[in-house]
Amino acid sequence: MVMGAIPEEVDLAVIGGGVGGYVAAIRASQLGLSAAVVEKEKLGGHCLNYACIPSKTLIHIANLFYSAQHAQQFGINATATLDQKKMHEWRMQVSKKLEEGVAFLCKSNGVEVVKGEATFLSSKELQITDGTNLEFKKVIIATGSEPTTLEGFEFGGNIIDYKEALSLETLPRSMAIIGAGYVAAETATLYAKLGVKVDVVARSDLLSHFDAEATSLVKKRMEELGVKIHKGALPTSHVGSSLTLSNGEKIDSELIVVAVGLEPYTKGLGLENTKVTLDEKGFVKVNGSMRTTDENIFAIGDVVGEPMLAHKAIRQGVVAAEVAAGEKSGFDNIVIPSVIFSDPEIAIAGVLEGQGIKITKFPLSALGRAIALDATMGFVKIAYDEENVVKGVEIVSEDANAMIAEAVLAIEMGASLEDIADTIHPHPTYSEAVQEAAEAALGRPIHFFYGKNFGKAEK
Repeated sequence: MVMGAIPEEVDLAVIGGGVGGYVAAIRASQLGLSAAVVEKEKLGGHCLNYACIPSKTLIHIANLFYSAQHAQQFGINATATLDQKKMHEWRMQVSKKLEEGVAFLCKSNGVEVVKGEATFLSSKELQITDGTNLEFKKVIIATGSEPTTLEGFEFGGNIIDYKEALSLETLPRSMAIIGAGYVAAETATLYAKLGVKVDVVARSDLLSHFDAEATSLVKKRMEELGVKIHKGALPTSHVGSSLTLSNGEKIDSELIVVAVGLEPYTKGLGLENTKVTLDEKGFVKVNGSMRTTDENIFAIGDVVGEPMLAHKAIRQGVVAAEVAAGEKSGFDNIVIPSVIFSDPEIAIAGVLEGQGIKITKFPLSALGRAIALDATMGFVKIAYDEENVVKGVEIVSEDANAMIAEAVLAIEMGASLEDIADTIHPHPTYSEAVQEAAEAALGRPIHFFYGKNFGKAEK
């Protein structure tokens, strides 16, 4: 697909049409630059087509299906059946609609979209796979990442990566997931709710890099859903559907999903023909302006390192485009939020520990909205310093993905506990838990009794 004649020269070329890449191109065009995106597959990249959007689409379907069968406490007695074909069609339709939307935005903003792969011939010229060359004044590498392989469990047959796991046309009877991160947690939960027998193999423990108090609730819920977590185990071999672990356990699984991480995608870029340098892990080195060690070349998103999150790539894409256009811009954000779309969701912004950091907490068991929806598993934590300035927030709750935005804004603005506590939050909502946590830290809790001596020691 070529959405216009391939230009011979542009002000800004973008390699990769994922969320960071197409955003960068559009922003550059808004600033008066001629821009072209080179994309080898689908616009929107992994996020729109294989990862973020598909996973959240399937999670929503799984939640609907599960809730329809488990709502007796509300007086609803129903039997639900799943049309796997329609589920798959909806998942694919969502991605297709968004991809078409990105194409429309690029066209409307005058961004040329070129189908193919790009290789650097020099720091000023790319060669496209159709044999044409594209000269540029500036270029942004936005090639993203790819699933990491596991020795002895290479992809093929019944061993698949997370992209294939989110594109299944029919459900397997059983699934083993090798991995301990958020992809493993989200995938395991959604398929368990759809009736699949799920085993998770974790080298240490599931979500071990996150707050233990938060992850304990998620793991408890997964176990209630029938997910078996094999902690402290490694996969050693497999024969057909039989998976053997280092502790001697054997798992019978129709599909084996390898979700052990992501690695930067720089394959075939021809970086040796530029002055771009990589770090010891293969990520492209950049500065705060997203410029690489080659003056004409920028890089954004997964290819520059952790955290490998779409919203980070989007912000970096804007910064890179603005700098390329001569604007004063920089990736100087204080905090990058992260969300695990588990059950309940976990959302984190900022830091939760450190010298002089104090923690306040409000449980959802005391929140009207949570009680009404029978979703009281969770809490809100706020980390703050000696001057009551908010430094971090952790939310374990339904709608945590939306609630965390308030925390991000608060931290970026240097807001205090008083700023949050004295802001009117709509009732009844989950967002009130953030306000309640702030009020508790100030020694004036209302909807949860912390004890008769609460707050007295600091007065």
